[in-house]
Amino acid sequence: MVVEDEEHNGSEASEDPQSSVLTHLTETIVEILLRLPVGSLLRCKSVCKSWCSLISDPQFVKSHFAMSTRNNYYRQHKLVFSTGQGEKLKTCSLHHVLYNNNNNNCFKVDYPFKHSSNPVKIVGCCNGLVCILVDKDALFIWNMATRKSYRLPPTGYYEMPFCGYVLYGFGYQESTDDYKVVEVICSFRRATLVRIYSLKNRKWKTIDAFPPRFRLSAYGKLCNGALHWAASKSSSYPWTIVSLDLATETYGEVLQPVYDEGDYKDLILGTLTEQLCVLCDYPGIRADVWVMKVYGVKDSWTKLVSVPYLTDPGRDRFLMPLCVSTDGKILLQFGWKKLIVYDSKNSSFSEIQKLDGCIKACTFVETFVSPLPAGRSLIGKAPIFFYPLKSHVCREGRMATVNLKRL
Repeated sequence: MVVEDEEHNGSEASEDPQSSVLTHLTETIVEILLRLPVGSLLRCKSVCKSWCSLISDPQFVKSHFAMSTRNNYYRQHKLVFSTGQGEKLKTCSLHHVLYNNNNNNCFKVDYPFKHSSNPVKIVGCCNGLVCILVDKDALFIWNMATRKSYRLPPTGYYEMPFCGYVLYGFGYQESTDDYKVVEVICSFRRATLVRIYSLKNRKWKTIDAFPPRFRLSAYGKLCNGALHWAASKSSSYPWTIVSLDLATETYGEVLQPVYDEGDYKDLILGTLTEQLCVLCDYPGIRADVWVMKVYGVKDSWTKLVSVPYLTDPGRDRFLMPLCVSTDGKILLQFGWKKLIVYDSKNSSFSEIQKLDGCIKACTFVETFVSPLPAGRSLIGKAPIFFYPLKSHVCREGRMATVNLKRL
């Protein structure tokens, strides 16, 4: 019996080197897969069941997104923008825009309801997901890389007679692991109506209205788990940053930086590198970019860069910067037709060529994060869309093409 135990232990010991090699090989494969773009990973899912299971694992999805976000040269980052030609969507590599000053790999996007007669608008981007508005109040949370999208149930605001306008915001609440869309119906005759849609709860609900008499501008900007809007009581009233905490669903105010003196300045709210940002534009002179280093702390506002006007811009002005690279390159929207890259190290400009206009733009990281509500089946009130996606699968020595079609 003792001999048998010794033989058994010996056999286990003899298997240890092989087991160690297999473990090391598996870890190496995982490290390689984590560095691949989403398009390559979609094809890798067809290699075998174990790879498909690994790539679909929520922990792998989080690790892949974190690694892609940390890429200093933005190789996994994309730029998506709406053009002036019917406000259709295009996307291109952020790396090529920043470092090659071109959008030669830019292409039109097959977004949900693309053939609708109404234009598409970008509400916001978060964790690789893009929220778009098509056809009045047809809201979609959309993963452009996997071609999956989820349509929110309509709120029906356009059926109500009112004189005003509607704004939206899109964000993620980390503490509850929930994505939320905010609809703000701004009326000139009645109180502002605010609704929030929770992807986790799959329903709209009405919350307290914004502070009275405030007029909001543009869509909400996400930072630190809250959406932010620029607000004012009138054209002559000082600008205010109003926030809506997505966790507590309460309102607040963010104090602004102490701007430089100037006869006239135009303020635009945005976010940069997950920090609240304000572009202070002195038309025809320069545009100062301010960032809040520590959220909620007024003294942490820092002037990141001043971008000069080199020539007479006419009516065009600098709009919110879209990206600031680690080596000092700044991508900005200039007017409604141009994107430019300003190199703060040598004070040089370069214009991105071959644009059909740029109404609104945002950057995002390609990811496997799903736009579908957790635990949702494929049958429900709000339709789920799968757009054509070509991938190659090896079957019996042949290359086959698989199309995922709309259900």
